[in-house]
Amino acid sequence: MDFEIREERKPQGPRRLVAERAAYFQLMEQGYSTREAARIVGINLRTGKKWRNGHHSPGKGKKPVPSIYPVPGRQPEGAVDRGPASRASRYLREEERIHIADRLREKMSIRQIAAELGRNPSTVSREIRRNRRPMPKGGFAYQPFHAHRRAERRRGRPKAGKIGQCPELRDFIQDHLTMRWSPEQICQALRTRFPDRPEMHVVHETIYQALYVQGRGELRRELTRALRTGRAMRRPHRHANKRISRPVKNMAMISERPAEAADRAVPGHWEGDLIIGKNGRSAIGTLVERSTRYLMLVHLPAGHSAIATRNALATTVQNLPRHLWRSLTWDQGSEMAAHRAFTVATDIPVFFCDPASPWQRGSNENTNGLLRQYFPKGTDLAAHTPEHLAAVAAELNSRPRKTLGWEAPAERLAKLLATAS
Repeated sequence: MDFEIREERKPQGPRRLVAERAAYFQLMEQGYSTREAARIVGINLRTGKKWRNGHHSPGKGKKPVPSIYPVPGRQPEGAVDRGPASRASRYLREEERIHIADRLREKMSIRQIAAELGRNPSTVSREIRRNRRPMPKGGFAYQPFHAHRRAERRRGRPKAGKIGQCPELRDFIQDHLTMRWSPEQICQALRTRFPDRPEMHVVHETIYQALYVQGRGELRRELTRALRTGRAMRRPHRHANKRISRPVKNMAMISERPAEAADRAVPGHWEGDLIIGKNGRSAIGTLVERSTRYLMLVHLPAGHSAIATRNALATTVQNLPRHLWRSLTWDQGSEMAAHRAFTVATDIPVFFCDPASPWQRGSNENTNGLLRQYFPKGTDLAAHTPEHLAAVAAELNSRPRKTLGWEAPAERLAKLLATAS
């Protein structure tokens, strides 16, 4: 303490006791009683109690002074509301701390206390070690109310995220989000680029939290538009029962598809679908190879009727060797009503998924989500030229994929073509 304790105890009148107040609270934290701390500092016991408990009628024109100990259900003026003090079962509640203190006085072991509370013994041991109170005459004492206040104050601190603490990491993530990389691709690139720098390693959920959680300020909010969905917040998946099935005649179901297509070991089995434009008047066909995840986009300038889709697909499949076309899996959309004519023209069998089962064409559904960054919903897809479609497909085929061991689909396809030749 950097002040001299007064010998004379006469009233001092209305003066600011800044140093005495700080020393008083320091002594309280060290385990001194209210009366003893007031005597050492040289203040009246009533003054010490006012400092500790606050007072609501300090005088005309003065604001009430809140207690230094938060009252349950009440927040001090200007404080941030952090919810209930014990809002999750992972944290010890005040009544549990009282139970610990009572059992410690009865000389019960930590394992017995933990068994009564249904907690891990290390939780109880850590609680006592962290929140015990040093006593004036030496030693420590576990006081439950003091321990609870100390734990709550420790939990309330703000903490900057990893991205916000490292400008280099933040810039790297923002640059690659601008290039429309997914958070998971960015995380893998960070580990590849900086293998010996753990401060540059994050998981993809950290990036999503930096984008979605307001108030963190780690990544620019507008970068959410670079995500696959383009949404600024998360939302649950749609229910499968909201889908409308469009049966097609003479379908061969996915259960009849060769078993080699299911394990993706043999290349040449494709998944297909359409992404629909504004008012359902325009569309682009998507074809994804199951083994390599290689993407081909189908230009549909004449609409997406059954005949137009059949003709466009028959033209597109001619761009790759015949041995890379073993089957095609589609949903039950009416655009594939002419599937038999397509099979006759190309000798490629078409299999159809079960109703409301998009996971049976998982690679294609995932790719369609990627494509919505380039072809947003509610836009006219007929405005895109075949050259633009080819450029978009080439960009996606050059991206590394986790499911391919961080190889690009174009690299996998090139290996297959080199092996065949």
